[in-house]
Amino acid sequence: MAAVTPTKVTFTQGQCELDSVVQLAQPTPDGDIYVVTETTPFHPVSHIWPDHPADRGTLTADGKSADVKDCLTGAFNTADGTLHVGKDIPVKRDEEGWHFVVVHLIDSGIDIKTGDTVSLLVDADYQQALSRGHSGAHLTALALNKVLHEGYWRKEASRIDPLGHYDFHSYAEQTSFVEADRCIDSYRLGKTLRKRGLNSADMVADLADIETKVNLILAEWLTAGEGVNMARKGDTLTDSRYWQSKAGGQDIEIPCGGTHIQSFKELGSLKVKLVANSDQEVVMTTLTTPAR
Repeated sequence: MAAVTPTKVTFTQGQCELDSVVQLAQPTPDGDIYVVTETTPFHPVSHIWPDHPADRGTLTADGKSADVKDCLTGAFNTADGTLHVGKDIPVKRDEEGWHFVVVHLIDSGIDIKTGDTVSLLVDADYQQALSRGHSGAHLTALALNKVLHEGYWRKEASRIDPLGHYDFHSYAEQTSFVEADRCIDSYRLGKTLRKRGLNSADMVADLADIETKVNLILAEWLTAGEGVNMARKGDTLTDSRYWQSKAGGQDIEIPCGGTHIQSFKELGSLKVKLVANSDQEVVMTTLTTPAR
């Protein structure tokens, strides 16, 4: 049985190209190949909270390249040597006897075997577009929390965000989807949130004004040009990672496993659009552009 160790990842360091040794090359039911390497610059989509898409790029073996069709999270059972991918993963991270790995999905046209050294190359432009959208979304969530804190809660909420405001974002978020230079967050304004103290009817009625205020805050934060750091507790895929920066002179730290920009200076613009789909659902679209 081949030894498979937890995948080391480098996407938090901005590294988009490296060579690594293949730990596992396994055919899929559809005739493709799952490839697990010791180290990778590719960011995989999470099987638990798939808000951030997989990176794109290529894998090259013995001079022949293949597109990485998808990049997934996998878990390798050391007891029986089986690989479980995506939604088929039956355990939580750090379960004894299981190693979490990055799984590169490629066509079967390349001959790859365990022990081979392959070259991995991430599409840096696409990754950066996702990074802008994701980092921008952290800021827009904090700006929205700030605006709502100042006029839309009738009682104190127990959950506070990194800037000291009532954390509407974490209370109400239903889904989040990062795209190239964009992120779409949907919020549910249900009975539970109203009981916690949010004046949701007022929020929906004032949505255009709230959008304006959020965008003014974002413009101020963007002008400061703060840096962004991804702090890591280790090198492997499941080690905790934290998005760190500043807004309005205050420190921010948010647990996050995605890829991110290294400075607000990489954003040419950052804006939101707020739309009420009903009296119980608001959608926030974060829009970014690259700096020129």
